[in-house]
Amino acid sequence: MKLAESAALALIFGLLLGLIGRQLLRSRIRLSIAEATLCGIVGAIIGGGVAGLVLGNPSDPYPLATGLGAIVGTVGVLLLVDRYAWLRSRPNQSARELIAAGESARVEFKSSARYNMHSKQRDERLELVIAKTVSAFANSDGGVLLIGVDDDGAPVGLANDLQFMKQPDLDRYELWLRDLLASTIGVVASAAVVIEFESLDGEDVCVVRVPASMRPVILTGGKDKKRALYVRTGNSTRELQIDEALAYSATRWRGRSLRTSLR
Repeated sequence: MKLAESAALALIFGLLLGLIGRQLLRSRIRLSIAEATLCGIVGAIIGGGVAGLVLGNPSDPYPLATGLGAIVGTVGVLLLVDRYAWLRSRPNQSARELIAAGESARVEFKSSARYNMHSKQRDERLELVIAKTVSAFANSDGGVLLIGVDDDGAPVGLANDLQFMKQPDLDRYELWLRDLLASTIGVVASAAVVIEFESLDGEDVCVVRVPASMRPVILTGGKDKKRALYVRTGNSTRELQIDEALAYSATRWRGRSLRTSLR
């Protein structure tokens, strides 16, 4: 088979591989059909061409080697492009820049995570709200939660929350927050969350960066340990009813990931 014919075959093969790869990797990538098709073409040409030349020869590459190389190339390109797209879309502005832009579908402000401003006591309901917000970001397009910033965007700090800890320091605060997330949204989902601290106008602010999840993040919380799926709608967090959760998951993650998460 001529090299030109191999390239043409890889091109056609790539069209199919892009669509098949998108379907098989639906719990890991979120590329559109057009993007997946282009990735399939590029991956098949690169992977098939390299495999054919390495395992065959320029004038007569092995069809099997070309096909296997095309498959490997397509999967690699699909995953790389999806990862690049996620990195480009991930909010990475500083806390000050995020505050200046205001709350949105991907940015939320919370004055505290434990301290109730009205009762002046620790409030477990506030802790659950933090977990709900993080899970909603994960189930949507990702986002950033700023703790220690009031609704008007003024830094109020973490002093109120820190008073409930044996050692009132930021390291202890991060450990507490990670424990909270691990117990409510799971160890795997919480491990993807990035927790940072920034000082604004003399006040410490906790910056919680949440990537979009590749599978549904089910929150388990409250005294009854209720399990629920939360998403972002505009600049608010919303719990989905069972039928809504199923429809949302079937559209976003093609259903299979939801079954895995509910096991």
